[in-house]
Amino acid sequence: MSDAPDTDRTAPREVQIDARQIRVLAHPLRMRLLGTLRVDGPATATALAEKLDTNTGATSYHLRQLAEVGLVAEDPDLGTGRQRWWRAAHDISNFTPTDFDDDPDAQAAVRWIEVNQVRMMAEQAERWLAAAPDQSREWREAANLSDMVLTLPPARLRALTDELWQVIMRYHDEPTTGEQDARQVHIFLSAVPRMEGER
Repeated sequence: MSDAPDTDRTAPREVQIDARQIRVLAHPLRMRLLGTLRVDGPATATALAEKLDTNTGATSYHLRQLAEVGLVAEDPDLGTGRQRWWRAAHDISNFTPTDFDDDPDAQAAVRWIEVNQVRMMAEQAERWLAAAPDQSREWREAANLSDMVLTLPPARLRALTDELWQVIMRYHDEPTTGEQDARQVHIFLSAVPRMEGER
């Protein structure tokens, strides 16, 4: 999870998710709410409900659940009267599945989140492929879906993914203000062992 809407007020920038947070986050609407606040910036429950095609009551409830574990926070500078604005409390949520080896409920939450992320990756790629014929040549040449099989021990795979993440974060941190034709881009980093029966 990434994208920083308001870096001067989000501290710390990254959060290492604990077992309580991972259990709260493992919910389809909560995942979408947190992601939307990170990508699009602060919003009211009403605006989020409209954007995510749900009702304001459910949106408000799940925002409060996320706030209870410190993943979102009210933005008092934007609130007026009864209107409450919400923002993501961090830019990035980090966790390692093995952090929760002794907590079956948290393990189940991790599995749900990972499966949901894979589904989201596939959906985003399919949306791009459906829209690609109508996009500019520059964007069609820049977009990339590729794969490769390497033979690596766990330590080298970890080093590889750490290095790739550093490159992604360097581009994340570079300002694009004023750059022509700049758009939000989904970057998916996936590196998993090849299992028996795969071709």
